[in-house]
Amino acid sequence: MKDRELWKEIYEKYAKRMLTVCLRYSPGREEAEDFMHEGFMQVFRSLDKFTDRGEGSLRAWMERIMINTCLQGYRKKDVLRDSKPVETVPDTEDDSYLNEAAERVPIDVLQRFIGDLPQGYRTVFNLYVFEGLSHKEIAQQLGIRERTSSSQFYRAKCLLVRLIKEYERKQR
Repeated sequence: MKDRELWKEIYEKYAKRMLTVCLRYSPGREEAEDFMHEGFMQVFRSLDKFTDRGEGSLRAWMERIMINTCLQGYRKKDVLRDSKPVETVPDTEDDSYLNEAAERVPIDVLQRFIGDLPQGYRTVFNLYVFEGLSHKEIAQQLGIRERTSSSQFYRAKCLLVRLIKEYERKQR
């Protein structure tokens, strides 16, 4: 099989999933598609470095490349400096509220709320919640201080709680 045929097969099989990953970190579809295409170029350039570790390892490796491509783009833009402060501080029960609300609120609504977070908040939130990184690891990935990561995550949660509460009020 020629390289181009292999690349086409990989792209067709994984493009939808990789776009979903990029959308998680991007404010809009156009930017996510740009990151995805840039990520695929990196995948194709690095395919000879991939080590097959069994089922799902190629997808996981590609997802990591897509995430790193998004993060690299945001490091260049220094998105965390543009984050806006949250006016209200959540109550102490808001962590449990957020967990319970995640079960009540439709997934597409939650995804929209996460997507609407300011870029810095969204990036840290996704890395912490979906990628399972610690604030120390996030700080290293983004070139920021650990406290900044923690603060961005806290502010993301505050904003999500506010958005969910507004949504639930409107649903009554």
